Amino acid sequence: MKIAVVGTGYVGLVTGTCFAETGNHVTCVDIDEKKVQMLNNKQITIYEPGLEVLFERNIRQGRLEFTTDLKEGIKGAKIIFLALPTPPGEDGSADLKYVLKVAEDLGPILEDYTVIVDKSTVPVGTADKVHAAIAANAKVDFDVVSNPEFLREGVAVDDFMKPDRVVIGAESDKAKKVMEKLYGPFVRQGNPIIFMDVKSAELTKYAANSFLATKITFMNEIANLCELLGADVDMVRKGVGTDTRIGKRFLFAGIGYGGSCFPKDVQALAKSASQADYDFKILNSVMEVNQTQKERLIDPLKAYFNNDLTGKTIAIWGLAFKPYTDDIREAPALENISKLLSLGAKVKAYDPEAMENVKGVFGDQIYFAEDEYDALEDADALMIMTEWPVFRTPEFDKVEASLNNKVIFDGRNLYELGQMEELGFTYHSIGRKIING
Repeated sequence: MKIAVVGTGYVGLVTGTCFAETGNHVTCVDIDEKKVQMLNNKQITIYEPGLEVLFERNIRQGRLEFTTDLKEGIKGAKIIFLALPTPPGEDGSADLKYVLKVAEDLGPILEDYTVIVDKSTVPVGTADKVHAAIAANAKVDFDVVSNPEFLREGVAVDDFMKPDRVVIGAESDKAKKVMEKLYGPFVRQGNPIIFMDVKSAELTKYAANSFLATKITFMNEIANLCELLGADVDMVRKGVGTDTRIGKRFLFAGIGYGGSCFPKDVQALAKSASQADYDFKILNSVMEVNQTQKERLIDPLKAYFNNDLTGKTIAIWGLAFKPYTDDIREAPALENISKLLSLGAKVKAYDPEAMENVKGVFGDQIYFAEDEYDALEDADALMIMTEWPVFRTPEFDKVEASLNNKVIFDGRNLYELGQMEELGFTYHSIGRKIING
């Protein structure tokens, strides 16, 4: 089947590559000439484990190509995916200008019946707006479908190739048959394709991400209470997570969520609720708690140094919002670095993948280390912001030898309390007792 994907960001590139992997001919369209040139030269533009192999294979075998020409890119396509940015506007609502501009451009150049698929995360009612924008100049029949993505950065290829479910909002039987044929190879193990009305599909993505963000935030609130009551959030997590009604995932306490989805989607759903005159109290609290949680370790750090960080050098392990990605959008590390700099501290940072992106934010304001141990040299304390595997089992003798003080402020609870006590570190984590070395 011939498919076009408009937008070669994270979602668009994963979507196009994975559809090509199942034998479809995919053309990805983007207005960024430099990016398209890189992609045509087999230079992948995002970091996502497992994607590069599929990307190179499908280009080599002629199933995946890239262009800046929308008319040429959609020629002969039975399905056109819109995988365009929907950034938060000034009021928190999703900005649909990119989606609607492409919809307007598509109208006059459609040559045959086509299914237009909203793959971007968009508010309820967007499909109606896209339909109207296309219909204003279209001369052929078409359908607009909602097909929200559920890709986790770091495991997006597996999520796409072996989805838990495929959600499709479609109003016509014709569109349903086209989409069912497209997704057939991905659900052979029996996971469902769930057809529903378009508005329900649009809301499903926001509801899923907002629920997960709420789950994380609830456990962070429990962690903060654990510290006050002398309980251990890891024990609480295990006791709660074995309840099958709750489940084990998204229960790890830490310094808040970040990334391209949760912050934006929670904010957008709250705004949509507000526009419908509904006060979504839970989501407003989730946003407030998460913002505070990001800097949860700053006060203990200040207290350790008698409330004066002037001239202190703080090592940061982890800059991406989560491991296995170079994505720094809404990453807690960025807010902690900004806070440390404002308090007069110096920062030495290391991340396996995200340092180039962070250089674009802080430039030479901070030191970018060659590896995790280089970041520790002559540092006064270590703060852990991202749970990369390389940070889980460090050589603690090297950590001790490099740091000026045997103190770790761990925002991801990577180490066992008994181990830290035995090693003689002062160790602050989230929702657990303080180990005083």
